[in-house]
Amino acid sequence: MLHKSHGIGMCQTWDFFIFYSKNIMLTAFLFALKITLPNILLMLLGVMMQKKQTINQSFVEIASDMVFNYCLPCLLFFSILKSDIHFAEQVDLIESGLMVTFGLFFLGELFAYFFVKDSRDKGVFVQGVFRSNMAIMGLATVTNAYGSQGVSIGAVYMGLLTIVYNVLSVISLSRNDNNSQGVVKKAITMTKKIGQNPLIIALVSAFAYKLLQLPMPPEFIIKTGELLAAVALPLALICAGATLDIKSMLNMTGVSMQASIGRIIVAPITAVVVGVLMQLSPIQMGVMFIMVTSPVAAASYVMARSMGGNEILAANILGFTTVFSMFSLAIGMALLRHFGLA
Repeated sequence: MLHKSHGIGMCQTWDFFIFYSKNIMLTAFLFALKITLPNILLMLLGVMMQKKQTINQSFVEIASDMVFNYCLPCLLFFSILKSDIHFAEQVDLIESGLMVTFGLFFLGELFAYFFVKDSRDKGVFVQGVFRSNMAIMGLATVTNAYGSQGVSIGAVYMGLLTIVYNVLSVISLSRNDNNSQGVVKKAITMTKKIGQNPLIIALVSAFAYKLLQLPMPPEFIIKTGELLAAVALPLALICAGATLDIKSMLNMTGVSMQASIGRIIVAPITAVVVGVLMQLSPIQMGVMFIMVTSPVAAASYVMARSMGGNEILAANILGFTTVFSMFSLAIGMALLRHFGLA
């Protein structure tokens, strides 16, 4: 009799465990949907508006310039200004981000050396593996997941990694130029561009403002900045959707598919491994995972084109990862949430 009641108790415990596990997984899945679905819907809106010719390429170019030069800088500047983030606490996050970025860069270079034959494809392939779209896709998803605190942490992460991305891209794409003076000249030009980048200017200004402990700007300045900041991510995602070339995305070659696998599968796994080894807090792990797993940065296409890389390959990788990285991001965040890591 005692043996029978013990068996019933075990069954009830097992049933409760299954129910509890399913409940946690459902919560994690809903969280992943909450942070990725708004991005996907806004991009689909952009696709629809472009197909209906509600917006054209001219609008997309002007709107993208507005986002890059005014709206995103305001979002970054005022997010950091109003945050209570202590930069010293984010050292582990920055170190982890650097480890992931350099790890992916060297893995990409190693793979390209042995398996990518065309020199014009090598640098584009490597960029496709290590360089993610932190400023738009990354920040939009971080905002959905963690709110203003996440944006502030993400801005600190993005501030340094954006510079590293540009430097590594110049190194990787320079193989297309046999003239050493040409390489040096392009490196100097790129350094100047980094210094003139509105996002870098906004981040450095905000860090300096906080460091000097200056008083907050007048309320009307803050309100104006917040209104501009509110436009940044929705408009950027609509423009991203409007520029998607579905035909190019589906016409994938071996190299573009390999780079996309690196971005969609290898990069997220690398981020998780490094984050666990570095014992990042859940919000730090979540921010880094989102930033690393985001699709290839649009700047990778611009740089490939300007430095003699294969721009068609760059466009194919950009289009494919813009869509499919959202799925790996959702699955990854659901699993991280399920196991209490993000």
